[in-house]
Amino acid sequence: MNQETRLYSLELTPARITALSIREGRALSHIEIGWGKPDGIWIDATEGRIYWTNMGREDTAADGTIESSLLDGSDHKLLVGHGLVVTPKQLTSAPGCAHLYWCDREGMRIMRCRRDGSDVEVLLQTGTYPDDLKNLSLQCVGIALDTEGGYLYWTQKGPPKGGVGRIFRMKMDLPAGMDPAKRTDIELLADHLPEPIDLHISHALGKLWWTDRGAPPDGNSLNVARVDSQGLHSHEVILRGLNEAIGLAVDDKGTLAFVSDLGGSIREVILESGQARLITKQAPTTGICLFTPKG
Repeated sequence: MNQETRLYSLELTPARITALSIREGRALSHIEIGWGKPDGIWIDATEGRIYWTNMGREDTAADGTIESSLLDGSDHKLLVGHGLVVTPKQLTSAPGCAHLYWCDREGMRIMRCRRDGSDVEVLLQTGTYPDDLKNLSLQCVGIALDTEGGYLYWTQKGPPKGGVGRIFRMKMDLPAGMDPAKRTDIELLADHLPEPIDLHISHALGKLWWTDRGAPPDGNSLNVARVDSQGLHSHEVILRGLNEAIGLAVDDKGTLAFVSDLGGSIREVILESGQARLITKQAPTTGICLFTPKG
């Protein structure tokens, strides 16, 4: 990994974005968000822009937002808000991809918009807000894109420590004329997981990784499975003993993973061996993202 690679993390108290030195485990800079509960983060290295989600002040208030700024915190923009999202969670995109994609947990849907916040679309609707709020199995949380294969992967974690978490996939684009609430191209890839949260996929390596904040023995863990046209295979738990595991980042070679949890720990994990190193201990931490400066 390039020595200049940094890890950006979202802290909850205070609500801010923190850039970390992976090698030294120290904070290099902060961007104060100032409100709410930031959860998902993605960085476009070419643009030099950070994109993040904020779940808002209350889980059912529909005051969530999608926001963006330059790496130094300047040019801060509200892209999506004003009741259009409830509690947006993991956020992702890809170099050259025109859209941002995210899961809206209490909104019970998967959404996307263009990089400037325009053309907000619902790609999947699993329930109706606020009528179905009590059905936690309908809530979408983690998301990953396989742009080469044209698939979108996501998690539905279910109730806390419920053991009914699931991982799905569908085409990235909503088929013409299809209702987001009645999609027929959905594949269930994994069922009865403790409580899967964030996702990362590598098309080149044929692997899907995820964090899980469910109950032991297999919850609060980092996981991997092989993925192909037939689904998921050879699921393995790489690391256990995390404290409400949330954020996940994996390097391009698939050799190192970085995992954050609500206990405030961020760990570097050697994926082949499962050996973990504590990088830092900070405030409760949600989403994380790797960033290597250009040039």
